[in-house]
Amino acid sequence: ILFLVVYLVMIYFGYTGYPFPTAPPVDPFAKIRVDDCGKTKGCFRYGKPGCNAETCDYFLSYRRIGADVEFELSADTDGWVAVGFSSDKKMGGDDVMACVHDDNGRVRIQHFYNVGQWAKEIQRNPARDEEGVFENNRVTCRFKRPVYVPREETIIDLHLSWYYLFAWGPAIQGSITRHDIDSPPVSERVVSIYKYEDIFMPSAAYQTFSSPFCLLLIVALTFYLLMGTP
Repeated sequence: ILFLVVYLVMIYFGYTGYPFPTAPPVDPFAKIRVDDCGKTKGCFRYGKPGCNAETCDYFLSYRRIGADVEFELSADTDGWVAVGFSSDKKMGGDDVMACVHDDNGRVRIQHFYNVGQWAKEIQRNPARDEEGVFENNRVTCRFKRPVYVPREETIIDLHLSWYYLFAWGPAIQGSITRHDIDSPPVSERVVSIYKYEDIFMPSAAYQTFSSPFCLLLIVALTFYLLMGTP
């Protein structure tokens, strides 16, 4: 009789034989909103004119949230995407945050310090609320780090203004290798987290006819063709 009672209770409550409930599904990565650029967050876009976080060669956004700054990064790569904070426009002595796609398909946020042309991983990582995804041959991530930190050489205070170094490239077994282009883009001037701008930087493929020399050459050739040869 006791067995029959237990059996009926199990049927009533829909017991399926699993001792524990299944884990809730993981929230999908929320897409980066570019319509907020220049309004509620600052953005840098590198690539084709009019590109967004899913089509730019490189994309970065930043916004203040309380005592933190939230960063969003995305790049056309299957390896890693990073931003460096520098006192000048050159690589060396820079605080670097990188989102790295490893062999298990995960995207991890790592902290580096540039020693000359070499990036050294730093175990003390200021990132929190980390999330990342690898989709459509793009590495995309989102994380926060505090505005103020105790004074330390490898972690800068974000309340100060810095040049931003933008880089991305391949990874081997979850370790970053040399960036994709010889001269990665750099912010034209120092960046303040208290000022939101939407800045576009054309990639090399779209810079050909934008330099003053090329424009002058085009004008000269046009004038020559219109006047004709003597």
